[in-house]
Amino acid sequence: MTFGQYPSRVLIANRGEIALRVLRTVRDLGATSILPYTPEDLMSPAAELADEAHALPEGSSYTHADAILDLARATGADAIHPGYGFLSENADFARAIAAAGITWVGPSPEAMDALGDKMSARATAERAGVAPVPGITESITSASTVIDFAAEHGYPVALKRTDGGGGRGITVLASDDEVRSTPAFDSATAGGGTLILERFVTAARHIETQCARDSHGAFAVVSTRDCTLQRRNQKLLEEAPAPFLPEGAHEALIESSRRLLETVGYVGVATCEFLLTPEGDLWFLEVNPRLQVEHCVSEEVTGLDLVALQLRVAAGGHLGEIPEPRGHSVELRITCEDPSAGLAPSTGTITRLRWPAGPGIRIESGVVEGDVVTPMFDPMLAKIVVTGATREQALARARRALAETVVEGVTVCTALHEAVLGMPAFTRPSASGLLGVTTRWIENDVLPVLAAGPGSAGEATATAGPVAAGSRAPAPAAASTRTRSTYIIEVNGQRVQLTIPDGILGGAGPRATVAEHRRRVQPLRDRARATARPGAAGAGAEPGLIIAPMQAIVTRVCVEEGRRVQAGDLLIVLESMKMENYVHAPIDGVVTSIQAVAGRTVSAGDVLVRLTGEDPEEARA
Repeated sequence: MTFGQYPSRVLIANRGEIALRVLRTVRDLGATSILPYTPEDLMSPAAELADEAHALPEGSSYTHADAILDLARATGADAIHPGYGFLSENADFARAIAAAGITWVGPSPEAMDALGDKMSARATAERAGVAPVPGITESITSASTVIDFAAEHGYPVALKRTDGGGGRGITVLASDDEVRSTPAFDSATAGGGTLILERFVTAARHIETQCARDSHGAFAVVSTRDCTLQRRNQKLLEEAPAPFLPEGAHEALIESSRRLLETVGYVGVATCEFLLTPEGDLWFLEVNPRLQVEHCVSEEVTGLDLVALQLRVAAGGHLGEIPEPRGHSVELRITCEDPSAGLAPSTGTITRLRWPAGPGIRIESGVVEGDVVTPMFDPMLAKIVVTGATREQALARARRALAETVVEGVTVCTALHEAVLGMPAFTRPSASGLLGVTTRWIENDVLPVLAAGPGSAGEATATAGPVAAGSRAPAPAAASTRTRSTYIIEVNGQRVQLTIPDGILGGAGPRATVAEHRRRVQPLRDRARATARPGAAGAGAEPGLIIAPMQAIVTRVCVEEGRRVQAGDLLIVLESMKMENYVHAPIDGVVTSIQAVAGRTVSAGDVLVRLTGEDPEEARA
């Protein structure tokens, strides 16, 4: 390998599993990996494995472009790889890197501007002759515009913030009344966002193309992917190549992707996303101008290293030969969510961890036993990537992989994957030869089955909204049904594995103190624990008190002290594991105090806002 083909010192502007993924390729190429880190990630696996790990300045994070660029200059980095999330789609950051004479491992800022948000992407698609989902590309500011559109195209419709991503900033509306009462307009205004409008397609598959294009004009679709299995517009299971496509769809996907990237002169790796309806309509959804979480399945069926391809193309190299896909690969996202409680977030300390192994198994994870999970970032702990010669073999290996997986201390979504892999709607094509699942299949058909199982009634409260005036916060249970531990016992000479809710036997579980015995303790997300602070529990009994329903990050405070509000007015916007949760005023009244601070983490039961029905001057008197 010569460094004429690749950068020699690569700064990885990210963390967790994606940082590990990139630095491993950098090492394979013989280059030097440089990793910035925050105090919470000092002992992370990525920091341990990086050739150089440097602390970001106090108060900085992975989204502080100036701090990242200063570190790149100081360490002599000749390239910056942004991974995904954080700064990966920040065109201004890319411009600053280029101005500093450092290689940006991604598309040009101009291409990012043309494709980076939902409004410009729709305009680009229209210019390229690729049909987007029916909608309005201009900024939407009034309910009347939405109602008029729905009168022509029908409900449901989706309001989408152009600065959203990963399922955030999407509001689905099913009636004129919902349009008139939605907080989406207020939320967008408060956050400086812009809304576009699209028809919300309820019955469709989500199909992607993993694309690559070099500066010499060469273009390739590495593989197609099916990413239909989602919840709250976020992916849970992906596979490559996309199975059971109707005649002509594969060719249309390739041609549409080519047009999109050539229209903006795109150079680098990208994902073009489409919706495929049962009627065979193919509608453009968006372009992700970066590496995707699910890129691994495309790598497994082609033998390519997409990170190496990114680095080569960024340095001005050629795509080279792109092998035809062979076999089949499935990716299971292991997230900290409880399937029996509507995929409510789960936080806590990972007390036991075992990933599967064996033929066809690849694990992408940035966590270890003893790590603490909080809502600071994405809920994903790991990706289990399973590959076989056929789809049937890949699915069989996926079932085996789930049976070998052990995660204790937090609740994960493995039960959901087990259910999906046993359902004919997913495992076999319909009579017409097509796959019968849609992007709403998980929510409509799978989660209700899991919620109806034993013990689900007691867990349903996990999805409840903020506690309103006059209501009561849930009392602490003697045993948590959200976290479970596994014991090995012997019954009549036979080894039996017993999994029970923590607390049943009078403690927090057999491995609750594992972190005390580890060589180190590394908080995965934050040093905070997923428990309410003293005095918070039961606070909701006070009239006019609004408390947090779960541990979350306060993203926006939409009121100020002394303001008179009406029932239904937006007060606070919380974000837990990339999901927005709107907190509204339960009564008419006056805001007498605000404890929530934008950018800070709150725990379940923490006071957010106090309201009173009195005039604030009268209340003080």
